[in-house]
Amino acid sequence: MDERQRAREWLELDPDPDTRAELQDLLDGDDDTALRERFDGRLAFGTAGLRGELGAGPTRMNRVVVRQTTAGLAARLAQDAPPGGTIVVVGRDARHKSDVFARDVVAVLAEAGFDVRFFAEPVPTPLLAYAVRLLGAGAGVQITASHNPAPDNGSKVYWRGGAQIVPPLDAEIAAAIAATATPVELSDDAGRALPEELFDAYDAAVLRLALHPEHRDLSVVYTPLHGVAGPQAIAVLRRAGFDRVACVEEQFAPDPDFPTVTFPNPEEPGALDLAIALAQEGDDDLVIANDPDGDRVAAAVPDRGAWRVLTGDELGCLLADYLLTELPGGPERMVATTVVSSQQLARIAAHHGVAFTVTLTGLKWLAQAAAQAEAEGRRMVLAYEEALGIMIGDAVRDKDGLSAALLIADCAATWRARGQSLPDRLDALARRHGVHLTGQRSIRYDPQEGLADRVLRQLREDTPDQVAGVAVSAVADYEAGTRALSGGETEPLAVPATPLVALELTDGSRLQVRPSGTEPKLKCYFEVVEPVDGNGDVTAARERARERLETQIAAFLDLLGLAD
Repeated sequence: MDERQRAREWLELDPDPDTRAELQDLLDGDDDTALRERFDGRLAFGTAGLRGELGAGPTRMNRVVVRQTTAGLAARLAQDAPPGGTIVVVGRDARHKSDVFARDVVAVLAEAGFDVRFFAEPVPTPLLAYAVRLLGAGAGVQITASHNPAPDNGSKVYWRGGAQIVPPLDAEIAAAIAATATPVELSDDAGRALPEELFDAYDAAVLRLALHPEHRDLSVVYTPLHGVAGPQAIAVLRRAGFDRVACVEEQFAPDPDFPTVTFPNPEEPGALDLAIALAQEGDDDLVIANDPDGDRVAAAVPDRGAWRVLTGDELGCLLADYLLTELPGGPERMVATTVVSSQQLARIAAHHGVAFTVTLTGLKWLAQAAAQAEAEGRRMVLAYEEALGIMIGDAVRDKDGLSAALLIADCAATWRARGQSLPDRLDALARRHGVHLTGQRSIRYDPQEGLADRVLRQLREDTPDQVAGVAVSAVADYEAGTRALSGGETEPLAVPATPLVALELTDGSRLQVRPSGTEPKLKCYFEVVEPVDGNGDVTAARERARERLETQIAAFLDLLGLAD
């Protein structure tokens, strides 16, 4: 069947006048190239759910794709949990089309016989994950594209226990989608709205994470970056006793066009500029930002007369050390991170005598590790990924930017009361474990060009002996599941297969490459470890690390033909 015939059949299923008009214009204009782009393939579950640009056809996000995906989810869910008493929770952010997509999800699930509970207004993703766990739901669906650009939308699917789906469940749902008819006639009045008390229950669960409510001498600037986390984040901070919280007014109300930022991702350069400017004006102590669906958190602090944006690794390690220092417990405690995050967390865990594990990229894998730890009688204190995702405790089995925001403020206020800043604490970790300096480069590409496949194949088949004059000591190919040492020995990797290649250098550095699971980007991760000399001069060690890191980044990108 050619694209034109598939497009005509798609029109019969599409209830949305916007995408119907788009598709009809392409048919009338004989734009076969655009039709092929929309009908060659299908959106698939990635690192954090289903995401894509809004538009017509199976490779875009639209009401037909949402209905088909939800019908497949219902069919797969019915295999384990028969409809009737099985609860499914549905939420949404404030992006374009999120409201109609969420209504379609509710209607399809209700038509399939499930007890559907939905949030009546846009909510942060962590509330959806919390509600799935609290209500003992069989599944949950959050309509969101998280921190993606404004033209995108998506869907995150959670399973019983409140964690996002992982293989092979995603493939099983995809198979069910292909085998299930697209629902067409649906009710406009389905499901039940969740009560307001659920918000209070979530707040109470988050507030229990604060360790030192007696320390609240801290002024905070907060921004949700035009997303939906603002009211809930402010409520949590103020109920915890932080009464000096200023908001970036230009970014507080949800706006699906994200007018003040190039990308609504707190990792992106410039995303925190308005918040930092407000903090400078008010001589404030801390900047906190959430991404548009509230599952990520970023922070900036004053440091030596300027403002310093903390990396995801710095935040994760700071909070892990804080929790392990202040919380009671012994070796039953556990912390975790992902393969592309800093090696420093492993050393923090060893210092405190607690368990440590590493997973594939994505909080869904860290959530699985938390569930496994719980089954074995251990307790996951904190898990984080370098991309500003932090999971604390067990109320939410996903990254939660609101609970992380509270703990960042609690940590900063506590150390401030003890005469130290967050940069001081980072220096203390560096003296104990060495400076762990990380960097990242993200390279956007046309999916048709196959850049990611070329780069990974090059590293596998033509592995360099050295990078910037430093010898390669090992190569980890996560797709093949092997780690090859320079001496010829090979050992298995204890994680599922994924497209990632890592080079380990003899000076302790690591260089890793993988394609993004949610966007057409090649992501390169770099880390150097620099000892702090006997006089404890962290500044000098950090400068040495920075020079090494910049040299290795330039040499590696040049080696791969990716230099600017």
